[in-house]
Amino acid sequence: MDILSETAEIIVRVPEVINGRTHTATVVDLNPWVEYEFRVVAGNDVGTGEPSAPSELLRTKASIPTMAPANVSGGGGSRSELIITWESIPEELQNGEGFGYIIMFRPLGSARWTKAVAASVEASKYIYRNESITPLFPFEVKVGVFNHEGVGTLSPIYIVYSGEDEPQIAPNGTSVQSISASEIEVSWNPVAWNRHTGRVLGYEVLYWTDDSRDSTTSKIKVTSNITAKNITNLKANTMYFASVRAFNTAGTGPSSVPVNVTTKKSPPSQRPTNIAWKLKNSKICLNWKHVKTMENESEVLGYKILYKQNRQSTTHILETNNTSAELLVPFEEDYLIEIRTMSNGGEGSSSEEIRIPTMSSLRSRGTQICCSAIYIMIAKIVSLVYIVDS
Repeated sequence: MDILSETAEIIVRVPEVINGRTHTATVVDLNPWVEYEFRVVAGNDVGTGEPSAPSELLRTKASIPTMAPANVSGGGGSRSELIITWESIPEELQNGEGFGYIIMFRPLGSARWTKAVAASVEASKYIYRNESITPLFPFEVKVGVFNHEGVGTLSPIYIVYSGEDEPQIAPNGTSVQSISASEIEVSWNPVAWNRHTGRVLGYEVLYWTDDSRDSTTSKIKVTSNITAKNITNLKANTMYFASVRAFNTAGTGPSSVPVNVTTKKSPPSQRPTNIAWKLKNSKICLNWKHVKTMENESEVLGYKILYKQNRQSTTHILETNNTSAELLVPFEEDYLIEIRTMSNGGEGSSSEEIRIPTMSSLRSRGTQICCSAIYIMIAKIVSLVYIVDS
């Protein structure tokens, strides 16, 4: 099997075993500067035979590269930098030895192009540094390719912005308030920016306890259209400091003056007890004992009643400042009820879950319509005394 190489095509000559003739086939539309091997299969009306042994590897001739880099973009970096990036050309499309990239750029509105060369075949980034570059200034950019055969295709023109300065202004109007025993809210005024004061992409909220800022500072980032942030999972009854600073691709700016607040005391640890209930028409009447708090806990401000039908997923909520409540509900099936305390420090623990059966269920069992844990205990004692006396 003889093989002749041309640019983007290969001629394969195969001698015929029986008649001694040589057949020629031309393989076209191949990539330049790529190694290929070939096998030949004979066929007739009956079918095809086994393929021949593979030929030796043969590389097509080189040519000027024709594939321009894709996804040309860039930006970011530090002040006085222009970063240009692109997608590397794969080896099978480089078309020859000495492959590299040509990078051309100019400030928007300028007629003069600056040219640079990246000789590495794996290059995908070029950084131009010059102290005269204006921060965040638009540049026209295009990237091309070359090899030993010549200069190939250039990409279309893209707009890429130079690097920027960190924000130069700290947010003002920073304030903080305690929401609960574990949550505070930090708010601030937005920073008005321009090319001289530095673009603002968002804000970084820093917070720490009064023990040591250096070792315990935590950070949360938010986008530029947000000017308040709730911070959760904090310690109860603890003083926290907070400050805010703007950031962009170049880094962070100066921090605002620190503000501080003390989180509220822990919510009540005791849960509501001695819960009594009775059914009246289509109402559930509830009563329970007032929860007393400890000195290190937030005072009880009210109660939250959570109730739902036994087979339903939707939970209804009723809030009250009293130790009693009435629920106007349809009695299609059993109800499940919990009661929680409410305080400045947050919600306390829930009571034990109470199951209230339907009216029809109570009547079918001959059960009284008024019931509570205390009443049941008294009824059992009375019944025991009655049995002993008799």
